[in-house]
Amino acid sequence: MENPARTLSCRLAENVEAVCRHYLSNGRRCGNYWIVGDVNNNKGRSLYVRLKGPLTGKGARGRWTDSATLEHGDLLDLIRAREGLTSFRDTFDEARRFLRVPYVTPTESRGRILSECDTIALARKIWAASRPISGTKAEAYLRARNISGDLSDAPLRYHPSLIYREDRKSLSRKLPALIAAVTDNSGEITGIHRTFLDPARNAKADFSSPRRSLGAILGNGVRFGVIDDFAIIGEGIETVLSLKSVLPDAPMVAALSAAHLAAWEIPAGLRRLVIAADNDRAGRSATRKLAERAEAAGIDVEMIVARGEDFNSDLRDGSPERLRRQLAS
Repeated sequence: MENPARTLSCRLAENVEAVCRHYLSNGRRCGNYWIVGDVNNNKGRSLYVRLKGPLTGKGARGRWTDSATLEHGDLLDLIRAREGLTSFRDTFDEARRFLRVPYVTPTESRGRILSECDTIALARKIWAASRPISGTKAEAYLRARNISGDLSDAPLRYHPSLIYREDRKSLSRKLPALIAAVTDNSGEITGIHRTFLDPARNAKADFSSPRRSLGAILGNGVRFGVIDDFAIIGEGIETVLSLKSVLPDAPMVAALSAAHLAAWEIPAGLRRLVIAADNDRAGRSATRKLAERAEAAGIDVEMIVARGEDFNSDLRDGSPERLRRQLAS
């Protein structure tokens, strides 16, 4: 007998990006995921919806997780939570209503939505077109944040003029950007992370979302040093580089967000993991989730939480020596 819930869930998954644009309009596409603050459509980066994958089973498109609350489910669950519905019947009726509405995918600059392979290839192309970070505006931006570590071997580059658009309705412009290479456990570049910079100041561009990812990001990260049996992992590039400034020999990974921290793919052979958490609900929740997975794999886990907003805030509010003492304690 046909399962109505499964049938509706699959039909929604076939139109997953349309569902996200309708119910989570304050979010945005980031590689193969739709990123938004929560099921109530608040702005942010805590909840992510998979846009690629099979219709059912492991890695299915339409599956979502909120790293702050650990809520998760399929698109029917998302619609029920977003609309505040209390019965399956009302949820099914809303899903059927949505599926009857014609939807045309917005035309993008290249005339189509990029597949995962396309976004990885584009990310690698941008990386190849970027220049070494030494002596550039990207290095000046990091130094202005009191990051003092050696950047010569870091997976970071600078692009003087990348296209940036706040949203689909905004005009595009060209801005300088800090480029970070995202790699998997084999060292292959699977994507990039871009921090768009203010042309006149050594600061991020003054927009609501100056950071953008491209390619396959989930499960991967920006790696600083070679990971063997030990690693330190945190969220942002600036957070990890702050730790790297006082612990230069330690291998570290920037997962790029709380959602990606929680979903980091633990490399084989890892025996000890230190998770550096941002001091907010999403950061602490993602840390607990990753710690549980790591401990279940037999890994010795230690969690440290920033005193301020994150460890870069701690570094800027004190000194490298004070941050070193904070970590030692």
